[in-house]
Amino acid sequence: MGLAGYIGKRAVRLVLSLIAVSILTFTLLQLAPGNFADLQRVNSGATNFGGVGTESMVGELESRYGADVPVWKQYLIFMKGAVVWDFGPSYKYASRNVQDIISEAFPVSATLAVLAVLLALLIAVPVGVFAALRQNSKTDHTTMFVVTLGHALPSYLTAAFMILLFSATLKLLPSGGWNGPEDMILPVLALSLGPAAVLARYVRSSMLETLREEYVTAALAKGGPRRTVIIRHALRNSLIPLVTVAGPLLAALMTGTVFVEALLRIPGLGLYFANAAASRDMPLLMGTALFFALILMVTNLVVDLIYGLLDPRIRTVGGGSHDGH
Repeated sequence: MGLAGYIGKRAVRLVLSLIAVSILTFTLLQLAPGNFADLQRVNSGATNFGGVGTESMVGELESRYGADVPVWKQYLIFMKGAVVWDFGPSYKYASRNVQDIISEAFPVSATLAVLAVLLALLIAVPVGVFAALRQNSKTDHTTMFVVTLGHALPSYLTAAFMILLFSATLKLLPSGGWNGPEDMILPVLALSLGPAAVLARYVRSSMLETLREEYVTAALAKGGPRRTVIIRHALRNSLIPLVTVAGPLLAALMTGTVFVEALLRIPGLGLYFANAAASRDMPLLMGTALFFALILMVTNLVVDLIYGLLDPRIRTVGGGSHDGH
């Protein structure tokens, strides 16, 4: 099977996975108590204890938000629109279609994710190499302890701490919003520390493995400058597998900025997803869930293809699997 066949096979798997995600998401939303019509009914006072006109108001709300349509039909109507990138109007943001919200909000989340991964790489590569070249020393242990601590802290907790430090105490940075470049600093810092810790550990492990390779030890045995051998041979080959980690991390950040965006009032897709969940906005929840799944799956496919191009050792004659190292 050639490259085209491999991509075709993965595309079919991607479509089936998206259908499974849609069914699972829709089912969970149906099992959850209440719906958007119920929330609107309560907020407007149209409860069973209301006065005259309550029943007609309830019927109007159920009709408007699809609560009077059979569940299976609701799902089919939604998926019919999803196939042509038409998720319909949001319940909470009634004047806007879901696909328009995604198109406007996702670039904000993507910008944060790309900047956070780039910053994480700038931190992780030198830290991981530094620790690997001093394996089992006090410096190595201290570095890995700090890295582990950074990994353990959730991004929203880091963001809260940074707001207290840089905004409330030092008055250096805005505490939220999305009005200029300065508003990117806090969320990018908060989102980058966790990935930096993951990548630093991976760089250290990969570097140690590469340093034990025969071609590296041979180059050093021949009297080659240690710095040149490490940079030209060991470091270069150690960073190739990093693609398999950085790619999914980027996708995870694109789809996992909910708490940081909500805390810093950033109008990204994570904030809209959180608001949709709170208000039981079915179209927006379904649309964002499917879009998140699509981003993760496409990113994994692209990472696999790039990894195969960068490292010929993992290619097979059939082009459809990895042999490993």
